[in-house]
Amino acid sequence: MKRLQSQPEEGVVAGLNHDGAAVLREAKAAFVPGALPGERIRFRRTVGHRQYDEGELLEVIEPSADRVTPRCAYFGVCGGCSLQHLAPGAQILMKQQELADNLERIGKSAPANWLAPMTGPVWNYRRRARLGVKYVPKKGRVLVGFRERMKPYVAELTGCDVLVESVSALITPLARMIDGLAIRSQLPQIEVAAADREIALVMRVLEPPGEADRAVLHEFERQHGCRILLQSGGIDSIAPLQGAAPGLSYALPEFGLDLAFLPTDFIQINAAINRQLIVRAIELLALDTSSRVLDLFCGLGNFTLPIARTVAAVVGVEGEAGLVARARENARRNQVGNAAFHVANLAAEGLDDFPWARGPYSHVLLDPPRAGAREVLPLIKRLAPRRIVYISCHPGSLARDVGELVHEHGFSLTAAGVLDMFPHTNHVESIAVLEASRKQS
Repeated sequence: MKRLQSQPEEGVVAGLNHDGAAVLREAKAAFVPGALPGERIRFRRTVGHRQYDEGELLEVIEPSADRVTPRCAYFGVCGGCSLQHLAPGAQILMKQQELADNLERIGKSAPANWLAPMTGPVWNYRRRARLGVKYVPKKGRVLVGFRERMKPYVAELTGCDVLVESVSALITPLARMIDGLAIRSQLPQIEVAAADREIALVMRVLEPPGEADRAVLHEFERQHGCRILLQSGGIDSIAPLQGAAPGLSYALPEFGLDLAFLPTDFIQINAAINRQLIVRAIELLALDTSSRVLDLFCGLGNFTLPIARTVAAVVGVEGEAGLVARARENARRNQVGNAAFHVANLAAEGLDDFPWARGPYSHVLLDPPRAGAREVLPLIKRLAPRRIVYISCHPGSLARDVGELVHEHGFSLTAAGVLDMFPHTNHVESIAVLEASRKQS
């Protein structure tokens, strides 16, 4: 990598890369943030790499019809979103095309049918976030916000249009409050979790707060109706500033459920899309009262417990013991008696040895992390379910796994589509439906 002192160039944007930067395929590829596919731009190369250069946008000569004015004043500086200059409808089309390209290129497959995209609010949707905190002596104050784009600095924010409003409203008061703490330089991050009725703030502290600081934190809780937890080490060190742990939960009223979670538990960031997704997944599974379902990577029961409302039995499997404990407790508190939960490392071999892996199952739901579900595919082949619904946060790993299920394990890809879990970002969330071939079934 080296800094470049190059002259301005003109070019036409061929597409966007995985970070949302424009790709120009001139003599040497260049990645330029802020431009859109099809636009003719003037840019300057600023950093050289072996196979590509980074560049800065100087001028949009011929703008795209899909270009819009970013709503956020910090767009281009803050690294939280990269696509606010692209109309929401065009964002969805771009993500659907990326899914289609991955399925074709990696999975050598195409769905028989494309599902209508799942969309929801494009602002104030994010209920989980990790905010950076930094005391900056040159500015003489504390900053709270997301990291700057491609830089380690904390962006100077007063609010955030993608965070739920109750959390966005806390950014400026948090910065002011932390600025008055004796440990202001020893508090590098805050993990935020917004439940339906309460907000939890997990503050990473490199030094425990003294009595005066604790009093300030107590007063902040009182004034803003939130709960503060302190984390001095690993996840096991998290403890409430005062009293018992906050009772966080979110409702799934379509299924008469209320799911409890801890501030650091994984939950889907976009509540509106999550509710749509659960309904869509159950519809696509085509369940009935005799169905027996295996939910792999089940977390705290986000899909498992709604599924339980309409089937004979459902089994959820998850690698994190704490999430399984929460899933079991959620089943008890919601009086769900036909759901069982088990702990297993789904990225390891030997899954056939677990009693839950013997089946029989008529349906399988997958919701793996970014790495995908490659290790469980042989198990799924053996179980031979009639239908699989695969929910993915990475189109590349989805395409790889779909390719194996189709070309090696005898399933057909009947439908696929995208969901707008993260508007204004380059994250592509998707869903695929696979059915057993007639020969296999």
